[in-house]
Amino acid sequence: MQLKKASILIIDDDTDVLTAVRLLVRPYVKEIVAEKNPEQIPSLLKNNSFDAVLLDMNFKSALNTGNEGLYWLKKIKELKPETAVIMITAYADIDLAIRSLKEGAYDFVVKPWHNDKLLSALTNAISQKESSVKGTTSAKAAVKGNGTELLGESEAMQDIFLKIKRIAPTDANILILGENGTGKELIAKAIHEQSLRANKPFIKVDVGALTESLFESELFGHKKGAFTDAREDRAGRFEAAHGGTIFLDEIGNISLHQQSKLLSVLQNRQVLRLGSNEPIDIDVRLLCATNVPLAELANEAHFRKDLIYRINTVEIMVPPLRKRANDVLLLAKHFMGVYAAKYMKSVPELSQQAMQKLKAYHYPGNVRELQYAIERAIIMADGYVLEPQDILFSPIESAPANEAILQESNLEELEKATIHRVMEKHGGNMTKAAKELGITRTALYRRLGKYEI
Repeated sequence: MQLKKASILIIDDDTDVLTAVRLLVRPYVKEIVAEKNPEQIPSLLKNNSFDAVLLDMNFKSALNTGNEGLYWLKKIKELKPETAVIMITAYADIDLAIRSLKEGAYDFVVKPWHNDKLLSALTNAISQKESSVKGTTSAKAAVKGNGTELLGESEAMQDIFLKIKRIAPTDANILILGENGTGKELIAKAIHEQSLRANKPFIKVDVGALTESLFESELFGHKKGAFTDAREDRAGRFEAAHGGTIFLDEIGNISLHQQSKLLSVLQNRQVLRLGSNEPIDIDVRLLCATNVPLAELANEAHFRKDLIYRINTVEIMVPPLRKRANDVLLLAKHFMGVYAAKYMKSVPELSQQAMQKLKAYHYPGNVRELQYAIERAIIMADGYVLEPQDILFSPIESAPANEAILQESNLEELEKATIHRVMEKHGGNMTKAAKELGITRTALYRRLGKYEI
């Protein structure tokens, strides 16, 4: 649904707020109804069909609870559960606004609001309502793009979504912690997309992969002639991110010397291109990520504590997939849709046994491992239902030492049973069996000899 076709209700006991919203929203919507008295909400909802409601958090009412907005939010959800509700709140009531998200509000805006932010919230809320009516998804998605979404119905992921909503509009520096493959970059993109810098650049740098010689040139830029291959002036990544967000991935892997250079830039909000003495002002929002545990990162022999404090105004801990098991099937079905479309196949179903296999696995490679397993299954499967034998997990992954579920002997038994089943499936055809197993014919011969199959 387009905003122009929408009907909006705003409830606020401040006539100035009602007037301001009416003037702002009226050119973009089909209808806007303004009401001072929240007691009128039941009759308004009974006699009208609203696509979204803008609801103040506090009213001068007999309730006198200080959080009347939550009371009326619950009433709206009881009467019209499909209606998208956006809370209007003051900075002092942000904690209440966060509670409202848990109670079913779609979003909140803070007084005094940015007009673009309010219109964007309305547009997104109405689009979300239309999607839910069509049954496209019941999960919250923070980022969409490149065939990947930040999805989750588990309590852990819902907490992350709430934290993103709370911190995204600020300019606080964020440190995202978690194992490889958990989706740290997606969270960084979600923060940027929901920030006031969303229309500005989002620049990602894998700083852990930069050598000492490239670190300064890549991040801060260089002047022509600063070193042998510097044939022209070049802006660094910080300059490229000016006005937007810079995301430094694998921050835990940079050297103490690199940390010192980075700390200087963050303190002064200026960069010096290599070969230049002229500082360049930068305005960036800093997001960092690492798979190094915070306790280990705080070891001053490897990482400066003053830099930790600088990059870690707020931290987000991303749980491994094995600790958010409720999300496994949701993610699997999402990836099935993505890769069925990519490879021009029909979206298959998951058998009960396949579901059980997906839920029972420990995912040392996290969401990334699940994604690749589903992609491979979509490519290799030749039926309309994915069975357990269609889902093979990467042998390059291994469970953490303190959480190892399968011992080496068990892994060998599993490999032996898998090879035996695939060989039977293809009637002993080595070429087809090797292709399904993802190994060469030579490697398959070696395994057949090893297990005396």
